[in-house]
Amino acid sequence: MNDEIKNNGRKIKLAPSILSADFGRLNEEIASVEEFVDLIHVDVMDGHFVPNITLGAPVVKFIKSTLPLDVHLMIENPDKFVKDFAEAGAKRIVVHKEACGENLRSVLMMIRSFGCECGVSIKPATPVEDIKNVLDLADEVLVMTVEPGFGGQSFMEDMVPKIRELRSLGYEGDIGVDGGINDKTAPVCIDAGANLLISGSYFFKAADKKEAAQKIKGV
Repeated sequence: MNDEIKNNGRKIKLAPSILSADFGRLNEEIASVEEFVDLIHVDVMDGHFVPNITLGAPVVKFIKSTLPLDVHLMIENPDKFVKDFAEAGAKRIVVHKEACGENLRSVLMMIRSFGCECGVSIKPATPVEDIKNVLDLADEVLVMTVEPGFGGQSFMEDMVPKIRELRSLGYEGDIGVDGGINDKTAPVCIDAGANLLISGSYFFKAADKKEAAQKIKGV
């Protein structure tokens, strides 16, 4: 089945996570896969919200791609950095419910005010119930299928019901899944209603990345 018409008419999209790319030749790696992926996923970690440190807005500014940058802020106080990432070239900024707390809606509105699409992510322990009040605003809900912080972790299949729950609530935006996504786990997520597949280790370690992309998207 064509990737354009799967999932009740939603296009199945692949966003490779550059967390698993070769940072020494990052723009070259991105350019080599742009033809068969849909967005570039940028994981931003601060060593506080998650136990790892990656990169900040000054680095994002130098990422060159013809594709939209999907920037996932796994950081404390994300509202303080939204402007920086928007100006660095982010097309979509995703923040965590757990980092924003009761200010989540205002943070999403702030992201929109800078001309970016907005998204909300939830850790494995956070129920969908906690973000129901922002589903009308979010362009994306990102369901973490591992504990955020490091690449290469195993997929948590007990997160799949969250995807079904979001669709059952009538959410029509992008549902992303991030963590352990490969040719075996992606179909499970797609069948549940996810349409944005974020893959790092499996994709960037593949000998044939175009083939890996096709396997993930099921085409």
